[in-house]
Amino acid sequence: MAPEEPVAAEEPEKNVEPVEAAPSVASLASAAAPPGEAAAPAVADVPARAVTAGLLGPDRPVAGFLDTAGILRSVGALRAAFSGVPDVLHTFAAQACPLVPVLRLPAAGMRREVASPGELRPAPAAGFAPGRIVLDSPVKTGAELREALDLGVAVNADNLAEVGRIARLRSRGCSSVLGLRVNPQVGGGAVAATSTATGHSEFGVALRGPGPRSACWRRSTATGGTRLHVHVGSQGCPLPLIAEGVAAAHRPAAAVDARVGGRVTGLDIGGGPPVDFADERVTPTHAEYVAALREAEPALLDGRCRLVTEFGRSLLAKNGFLAARVEYVKEREDGGWRSPTRARR
Repeated sequence: MAPEEPVAAEEPEKNVEPVEAAPSVASLASAAAPPGEAAAPAVADVPARAVTAGLLGPDRPVAGFLDTAGILRSVGALRAAFSGVPDVLHTFAAQACPLVPVLRLPAAGMRREVASPGELRPAPAAGFAPGRIVLDSPVKTGAELREALDLGVAVNADNLAEVGRIARLRSRGCSSVLGLRVNPQVGGGAVAATSTATGHSEFGVALRGPGPRSACWRRSTATGGTRLHVHVGSQGCPLPLIAEGVAAAHRPAAAVDARVGGRVTGLDIGGGPPVDFADERVTPTHAEYVAALREAEPALLDGRCRLVTEFGRSLLAKNGFLAARVEYVKEREDGGWRSPTRARR
C-alpha cells in the first residue's frame, strides 16, 4: 500500500481570535493559596472556590470544569504513544465536548472528527480549516454531504448506497479525501448499544458479508475513495477486541489493491480506548492501545498506510467534572434515607 500524499507538519491554525475562558480547575484550586505558597490542584477544593469566584450559585446552578493543562498532557501522551508510527494523523472527536473554547485546546497539532452538522459548523470559530476535518456520521443527508464536499472536508461513506450519492454530488476538482466504512464483524464488547462490529451491526460494509470485497472497493475508488474506515467501538470494548477489528480491516487491503488496481492509502481507526470511571487512574493508556495494535498486526504501524485516529473521551474524561448546586435535601420521616433534590453528580 502506498502512502497518501505527504502533508505539512501539524501546526496550530493561524489567525484564530482568543476566547475568554472561565478559570480552569488548576487555577481555581490554587487561587486561595497564601502568597508565596503553591496549592495542590485538589479537585475537592474547586467547587467552593468556584462559588467564591461567582461561577456557581443561585443564578448559575450548574457548571462544568476542565483541567486545561491536563487535557494538553493527555494530547501529549497520545502523541508520544504514536511517536514511532511514521505516518499518522490525529483527529479530536468533537462529540466528546463540542464547545468552541474546548475544541481549541487540542486543536494545536490535531484535526477534527465530526458526526453531525452541529459539530461541523462551529469548525471555523474553533480554528479548523475544512481540509483538517473528517465527517463520518453513519447517516448523512444530501445537504450534509453537499456541504462537506463543497468545503473539501474528508468524508467516510457508511455504505455503498452512500458511495453512489457521493458520486452524484461530488464536483470536478473536489478536494475531499474519501473513504468507505467497513464492519470487521469481530464481535461486541460489554456495552451492546455501543458495540459496532458485531455480526449484524448496521454500520459499514460487512467484511464477511456476501460478495467479494474487491467489488466494494472498486465502487469506492470510482468516486475517488482512498481510505478505509473501521470503528469497533470504544466504551466497553477491551483493547484486544478493538485491535482485532482494526487488523481485520487492514489485512485485506493489500490484496484488494493488487486485485482491482486501486490503492488503499489510509486507514481511519475510529473509536479510542475505553475509559475506566472507577477512579482517577488513566487505564488503559494510549501506549497500551498502540501496543495492542502492534500485537494484533505489526504491519499496521509500518507507515505504508496512513493511520487516522479519532480520540475524544480518552482525552477529556479524566480532566474535568460537573458541579451542581443542591437546593435542599429531602428526608424520609424515619430519617433512614436522604435524597438530594435538583442535584446531580
